[in-house]
Amino acid sequence: MSVTDEISSRQIPKTAEAGVAAGRPDRRKQRAAVVLSGLAVLLVGMTVASVGVGAVAVSPGQILAIFSDRIGLWLPWEFQHQQEAVVMAIRLPRVLLNVLVGAGLSVSGAAMQGLFRNPLADPGLVGVSSGAALAAVSVIVLPATVLGGLSSALGLFTLPLAAFAGSVVTTVIVYRLSSVQGRTVVATMLLAGIAVNALTGSVTGLLTFAATDEQLRNITFWSLGNMGGATWTSVASVAPFIVISVSLLVRYARPLNAFLLGEAEAGHLGVPVQRMKREIVALTALAVGASVSVTGIIGFVGLVVPHLLRLTVGPDHRYLMPGAALLGAALLMGADLAARTVVLPAELPIGIVTAIVGAPFFLYLLLRSKQTMQLL
Repeated sequence: MSVTDEISSRQIPKTAEAGVAAGRPDRRKQRAAVVLSGLAVLLVGMTVASVGVGAVAVSPGQILAIFSDRIGLWLPWEFQHQQEAVVMAIRLPRVLLNVLVGAGLSVSGAAMQGLFRNPLADPGLVGVSSGAALAAVSVIVLPATVLGGLSSALGLFTLPLAAFAGSVVTTVIVYRLSSVQGRTVVATMLLAGIAVNALTGSVTGLLTFAATDEQLRNITFWSLGNMGGATWTSVASVAPFIVISVSLLVRYARPLNAFLLGEAEAGHLGVPVQRMKREIVALTALAVGASVSVTGIIGFVGLVVPHLLRLTVGPDHRYLMPGAALLGAALLMGADLAARTVVLPAELPIGIVTAIVGAPFFLYLLLRSKQTMQLL
């Protein structure tokens, strides 16, 4: 029996959810329903814009006609073969990858913030991104070592697979360092994550120092994030990992609601706290590792999106988790649209766009937290 099934069978989370939504539960549910519906509409709108806007313009009617033609139906809008090729081979895989990665990063961020009970937490705290970066840089800089044979065997999949493996390995190390006699201490996990991030960052820096000019260029573009390499193959390679992880993390809404009351209180309410920690950390590593492996490092999405939703729908993870998936997908799609259209015919790394938007918001969170502490 899983954590969520175990808790649902005891009806424990309803007590926690009552505390989370105390005051005006009906009004909060109505607001959450409106917000989630609005996010769904926003996602559809961003999808149409992302598929249609670019050097080759495609109208919404032509998009429908292209899709209809593929399934044997006819619509009155005419389209050119070039438009069909651009939509089906370039933009649609890119849109789907944006949806997967945006949802994966945002839901993982919401889960980590719930686990640490800190709105400033993000998936990078457990070493996922730094481990992926170290593995990717190793593959780029050390082609003459045993990694050269690995590159020959795996071809184009070498870098994504190495990044994914690096993210999983560092997450396992952080988790093991934070475990004491079978119990995981969240505060120790945070400190271990900081230490492992610093260590992997220093090794990555040494490899970067030894890199050639061409290797430095590859490292730079990978570390800034990029959706330009999206293909149907890359989408298919990460979709199972992200979809499964996000689907299971969304099911942790009720345990995370109970966890908001405190670790000890959640345990008294019947939540299997240690198992819950292990599973959330593992699923987060799976989702973020798969995302980073094909896009590079994309910052601030896992931090900003859950907090934005928390300001509108409240802390109830039943609404926060699905909302994070919708808003994360739409936000990343918008960032990617800006990245590939602002400086045509060139393309900005998507990490630059998300940092331009996310960094000021992060500073706002810090200032707000400082003001709150002063009031207390």
